[in-house]
Amino acid sequence: MSDIASLLTPSECAMLVIDHQAGLAFAVESIDRQTLLNNSAALARTAVVFGLPIIASTSATKVYSGPLMPAIQKVIPDVHAIDRKSMNVWEDEAARAVVESFGRKRLLVSGLLTEACVSFTVISALAEGYEVYVVADACGGLTPTSHDLALRRMESAGARMTSWIQVLLELQRDWTRHETYDGARSIVETYGGGYGIGLSYARDMIKPPSK
Repeated sequence: MSDIASLLTPSECAMLVIDHQAGLAFAVESIDRQTLLNNSAALARTAVVFGLPIIASTSATKVYSGPLMPAIQKVIPDVHAIDRKSMNVWEDEAARAVVESFGRKRLLVSGLLTEACVSFTVISALAEGYEVYVVADACGGLTPTSHDLALRRMESAGARMTSWIQVLLELQRDWTRHETYDGARSIVETYGGGYGIGLSYARDMIKPPSK
């Protein structure tokens, strides 16, 4: 396992996207739903730009939850979600096998609902020796209180809390890394609020001195 004190690097990480489905999003009250969708799409695009393996899993697609939300599926069109019966990804043999097949011991996790499918999976993965980073602003809970308590439960079990923008900036770290510069900057400009507005302004308005 990598040193837990070290920064995230793309070659060590895999992304696990759990149950980003409309039927579950209807119940989310811990965060504005559009903000949740934007954050989750930004995180998925980040995984694509940095070449992280992406595992998507859904549950109860036919009877309640629906498919992976289109805004997220559009960002990862080649990723086919693995549908499960168990709330816990780790208790579904097919989904767990895909996670294990990539051999990455650092998992970045987002999903719905924080109190169930996310926390159960995270706690189980931690017990198996994985280093888990919960992208908390790309997770949604039934209430602010229950969401916060679930985050605290996962943190006490050894998970590390982060945000989608920290993940992006941590993976990029140096804006002279040209291979991911355009992709990372585009994500920030699209989803990064005031920070993204500032980057767009700098690109469009601040010109280099003429020679």
